[in-house]
Amino acid sequence: MNWDETTDDDTAERLVGASGDREEQAVEAALRPKDLGEFIGQEKVREQLDLVLRAARARGATADHVLLSGAPGLGKTTLSMIIAAEMEAPIRITSGPAIQHAGDLAAILSSLQEGEVFFLDEIHRMSRPAEEMLYMAMEDFRVDVIVGKGPGATAIPLELPPFTLVGATTRAGLLPPPLRDRFGFTAHMEFYEPAELERVIHRSAHLLDVQIDTAGAAEIAGRSRGTPRIANRLLRRVRDYAQVKADGVIDQDIARAALAVYEVDSRGLDRLDRGVLEALLKLFGGGPVGLSTLAVAVGEERETVEEVAEPFLVREGLLARTPRGRVATPAAWAHLGLTPPRSSTGGNGQGDLFGA
Repeated sequence: MNWDETTDDDTAERLVGASGDREEQAVEAALRPKDLGEFIGQEKVREQLDLVLRAARARGATADHVLLSGAPGLGKTTLSMIIAAEMEAPIRITSGPAIQHAGDLAAILSSLQEGEVFFLDEIHRMSRPAEEMLYMAMEDFRVDVIVGKGPGATAIPLELPPFTLVGATTRAGLLPPPLRDRFGFTAHMEFYEPAELERVIHRSAHLLDVQIDTAGAAEIAGRSRGTPRIANRLLRRVRDYAQVKADGVIDQDIARAALAVYEVDSRGLDRLDRGVLEALLKLFGGGPVGLSTLAVAVGEERETVEEVAEPFLVREGLLARTPRGRVATPAAWAHLGLTPPRSSTGGNGQGDLFGA
């Protein structure tokens, strides 16, 4: 129920990809919670953010700048809209890649109203000149606009009304320390537990007028990779299956049958994920094998395997990255129902080293 806009084209086409296209975002907008009370999950972040916003309202002041980090689909965009709603302020939304020049940022900042929330998605992808301008805007609510070029150029100071910047990033480590230190509140969004995703699914099903029982919601939640956006996407696909193949009611059997059609298995792996594991296990005996070789074996680009498939496989403990290459873990063999070779020592490659 919590979604963020990203620009990852590789994952946008996957049913279990965490990013979404514009058409999907329009559908999701109707499901977004409107305040912190409706927001499911992220308990610590909600509690801390609630204190920050309530204190700002009590002082009659603008809320501190907020930095939200975490994987796509966990609720960063949704929280930014909730911050604006809680502060009863308008919100301006843009993204780092859209700001290529300092003038682009100056134009946005100069048009903000007092107290307005400025949401900057993928803030780590903003250009360096714009980033340096943002330092002064966040700290002093002022920017220097350069007029002219060369020796005759002059800097004209432009005062800005107090505003709240909400920055969102999937890669907090890429933010320079001077920018990161100017945020008054920083929160990291964690992946969701299955029980939390079940609550997300039940709420979304109610809003979509879909009948779903507890077992059906649990089945979808268990395949949603800890991400609300994926949970809602799977719910909509299962809903379609239930309407066409059944009586429209989603139970465990219907959910399993629908997700089998869409090739999403019990752990949330899709065709690409299983293709990587099958190549690693069947062709290379569990590894170690180089990334480029593995990518050729599955017929994908190296970047697709590394950035789209591997993060989830590593997080699930099915694959490990080592200096010698990618290796499968015992859990990978078990998940695909295969027996590791006798020389394997659990996917760490030591058996090959010592000839055991």
